[in-house]
Amino acid sequence: MQIDRELRTGRPQPALPPARGLSFLIAAGGTGGHVLPGLQVAAELRARGAECTIVGTPRGMESKLAPQFGIPLEMLQIGPLNGVPWSRRIKTLVELPASVRQAARLVDRHRPAAALSLGGYASGPLVLAAIAKRVPLLIMEPNAYPGLANRLAARFARRALVGFDAAAEHLPSAEAETVGVPIRDAFFRLPRKHHVGAPLVLITGGSQGSSRLNQAAVAAAQTWAKQGFPGGIRLLHQTGPADYNGVRAAYDALRDATEIACEAVSFIDDMPAAFGRADLIVCRAGASTLAELAAAGKASILVPYPHAADDHQMRNARSMAQAGAARVAADAEWDGERMVREVGCIFGAPGRLEAMEDAARGLAKPGAAARVADALIEEALKRKS
Repeated sequence: MQIDRELRTGRPQPALPPARGLSFLIAAGGTGGHVLPGLQVAAELRARGAECTIVGTPRGMESKLAPQFGIPLEMLQIGPLNGVPWSRRIKTLVELPASVRQAARLVDRHRPAAALSLGGYASGPLVLAAIAKRVPLLIMEPNAYPGLANRLAARFARRALVGFDAAAEHLPSAEAETVGVPIRDAFFRLPRKHHVGAPLVLITGGSQGSSRLNQAAVAAAQTWAKQGFPGGIRLLHQTGPADYNGVRAAYDALRDATEIACEAVSFIDDMPAAFGRADLIVCRAGASTLAELAAAGKASILVPYPHAADDHQMRNARSMAQAGAARVAADAEWDGERMVREVGCIFGAPGRLEAMEDAARGLAKPGAAARVADALIEEALKRKS
């Protein structure tokens, strides 16, 4: 880890704080935007000799992803509070006392030196238990606008480690530091793409896909097949399992088009490699995705998921657009015609693609997982001293 950080930053790094013998709990539940950064931090802590456990719920992505990372997982029975109908909120409030007692038992059993909240369903109970047990609490907020759990937790947190500068404005009670979003190092190691031949556009709505992005890509491909694209264009499209057969059939019908080559896949196993191949990426605007775009230095067209809590994906996307790294389109406005227009706008203006790539790369923050781990260990050692 030490050598890797020096390679990425280009300068010597101070010795990493020791972690052997320390235990940490990380609440990271629900969506990949919460879970994946938490798993990266957990892996960093474990690499330093610490014990680390993810705290989540059976309904979140952590139940699938934590075992893949080899990270221990503890489950709490709690649902969402934000962005759901009142009937679900009431049920969650009824569940809350029992889930806090569950979390308190976890704290007693694991005896954590510090706890980290990344937001999501499980954060509330763990935060309350940590406060009651006087466990040092830190929060990590990947999004430009913090979720409800972290906004509340910030009042009691020792530090707030944020992915976007804008998030700190909404966490005034905690000492804030912009560290970026913990992602895989493979995205930072991608070389800059030389744009030669027909450009490759990568379309991905996440592992489950996005019907909106899928339908727009098919319609755009049909338009390009009829009207042509200067120099040709290629599409690499992660559809998700639900729409795969339909998208593949639509692309198969365009197989003889000379101006376009389309490849549909249900799921891309090696996303860093796909980023490396792509000239432009069309995707949603989750915090981890945007961090990956910045690390890889990729230009993008962002179509934020409209039902994200507090519309945080639109806030994330606007931060990228303001830096000149992306173009943004509302979900309701995204169709084949808009995709044709946006893609043409980027590839049709000399230097625009490269300028967007430079802007994206300027937003990259390597070593985020290491910095979050440093902060957790520092607060843990303060408690012991």
